[in-house]
Amino acid sequence: MKILVAPLNWGLGHASRCVPLVHRFLDEGHEVILGGDGESLVLLRRHFPKLRYVYLAPLQLKYGKGKRQVWAVVKMLPKLVVWSMKDHALLKAVLWEEKIDRLVSDNRFGLYGKEESGTEFVYMTHQLHVLLPKGWKWLEGLVERLHARVCAHFDKVWVPDYKEEEKSLAGVLSHPKKSKDDSRHSDKCQKAKVEYIGPQSRFARYGDVKDANEMRTRMTAKLGGGYAVVAVLSGLEPQRTMLEQEVVRRYQGKEEQVLIVQGLMNRPNTRIKRGNITLVPYMEDENLAEVLLEAKHIIARSGYSTIMDLEALGLLEKAELIPTPGQPEQEYLCNLLKK
Repeated sequence: MKILVAPLNWGLGHASRCVPLVHRFLDEGHEVILGGDGESLVLLRRHFPKLRYVYLAPLQLKYGKGKRQVWAVVKMLPKLVVWSMKDHALLKAVLWEEKIDRLVSDNRFGLYGKEESGTEFVYMTHQLHVLLPKGWKWLEGLVERLHARVCAHFDKVWVPDYKEEEKSLAGVLSHPKKSKDDSRHSDKCQKAKVEYIGPQSRFARYGDVKDANEMRTRMTAKLGGGYAVVAVLSGLEPQRTMLEQEVVRRYQGKEEQVLIVQGLMNRPNTRIKRGNITLVPYMEDENLAEVLLEAKHIIARSGYSTIMDLEALGLLEKAELIPTPGQPEQEYLCNLLKK
């Protein structure tokens, strides 16, 4: 089977949670082609340098500097619509040239086609229920119906979470509660079969690291020592940079050794040392797993892929999760895990 895997380029989380899927497909003997744009495609290509890849429609978005991002998101909507149409148009050429058997789209909602193409179209998302900011809650029903229409274009919807609600990492996002409005859009949801495929983390294979002494030895050899605090950054600018600056201000000149993984896949992978603070653009999975396991304190956004990664390593309890301003789903996830 020939499979195209294409994540959304919005931070690195959509790409990182596709990594275990690609490993699974390769282990099963399938041919995998990578698709996408920007740093998310760079991340996948670094993990799988021997795989072929195709460029899809580029998406470049930015947040505002304030705590409320409502108008920044409103301004994004026309760009998202145009981008989705371009993605859909490019896909037609890819399907014609490659004869894809299965397409896995992580939140690239324009990557669907006709049944007669012979391709199985899979849409992956953890948000069956879409949350909106305060003051805009009255629109959630409409947005959910629109999202249901997106899902209806696909043959299957894969949800990277536990099927059991009591074990869920995403809460009502992946297990939405029934409402009086369900009858108006449930038919569209039923057209696409929802399957819970379990949390998807690139660190799942490193979660059984127990020997702390061996881990320290390996980490010292590779990185030059352990770090008490590790900050893992991602997401849209300028909020990514603003959090990086906040971490630097908080720990500059302190005794703790601090590592900031900037989440910048297009930068040369060089370390910058500023007193007790070390900055690296990105790290390979094994090295990052080791420093996270060694750290006493972890700082990260409360994005769902980050939560899956920390859960795979058993590190949620020592993580300080900071929601991206104006992203209600991250605020919800942060509060859910605190409870």
